[in-house]
Amino acid sequence: MLEKIVADLHNHSTASDGELTPAAVVEQAAGRGLRAVALTDHDTLTGLDEALQAGLKSEIMVIPGVELTLRFRRPLFVGSLHLLLYFKPQRLDEPAFMAALEGLFAAGRGPALVRDRVYAINQHFGPESLTPLLQRPLTAAEIEVCSDNITRRHFAKVLSEKHHLERHQVDMIMANRSPAYLPSGIDTEMVPGLRKKFPLLAFLAHPAAGSFPPPSHYREVLPPWPVVAEMFPEFTDPHGLAIDGLEIDYPGHRQSEKQALRELAAKHRLLISGGSDGHDLQERPYGVSGIKQKDFSRFMEKYEAL
Repeated sequence: MLEKIVADLHNHSTASDGELTPAAVVEQAAGRGLRAVALTDHDTLTGLDEALQAGLKSEIMVIPGVELTLRFRRPLFVGSLHLLLYFKPQRLDEPAFMAALEGLFAAGRGPALVRDRVYAINQHFGPESLTPLLQRPLTAAEIEVCSDNITRRHFAKVLSEKHHLERHQVDMIMANRSPAYLPSGIDTEMVPGLRKKFPLLAFLAHPAAGSFPPPSHYREVLPPWPVVAEMFPEFTDPHGLAIDGLEIDYPGHRQSEKQALRELAAKHRLLISGGSDGHDLQERPYGVSGIKQKDFSRFMEKYEAL
């Protein structure tokens, strides 16, 4: 008999680019019999109060978190990687903590980035461009109506549903190799200062998802695992990011990559996390991945000590 998943530590709600409300994410996890669930929306904390209240009603532990976007402009890689940050609920009542996180989010996203991305897409793929994939210009307004917290997923949705592009055309526009690509996120140098001021856990999110074979909704627009592996010393540098763990149990990781990541975690004495990266009920469903009791106990030992 397979050992049960007890915690799903990576999920998104309507606070960023998920289909379910924060409360519905928690209620669904409780309905699956999980002991704990984390809400980790992209670069926002706005859904966490609702999630915590739902946890009290559903009698499931809710771990507050956020998926923080990091940007890289290197000869090896231009694009973004993600950190999953977890912290205690009482941090949400601390003005200094909230201001520090909101400052990071504002530096990495926002209306200016949306406008710059729309301009670049029209320049390279608009009706007057050399590669006219769009029949009419993309507008910032049709992107911004999707959410208060825009991600590349929203751009892809609009390009597909409003501009009627095929998936390979959307990928051509949104991929890291696209001439229109502008990475979101913050520079890695901004994170260590936050971690010195406030106790939290930091995990490298889905490190090998860029290697998952297409077509798949789990194939993240991220560098392949060999590139991430080459960059990995940056994440374990005690004077830099100094991550606490790796997200390994993930739907977009193949078994061979899970094994390589577990060996890496053992070598560097890192914790192991896992989650569904749930966004919706069909393409990237909630509750399909997570960690089992042994890894969850290790996670909780470090988490409770924050």
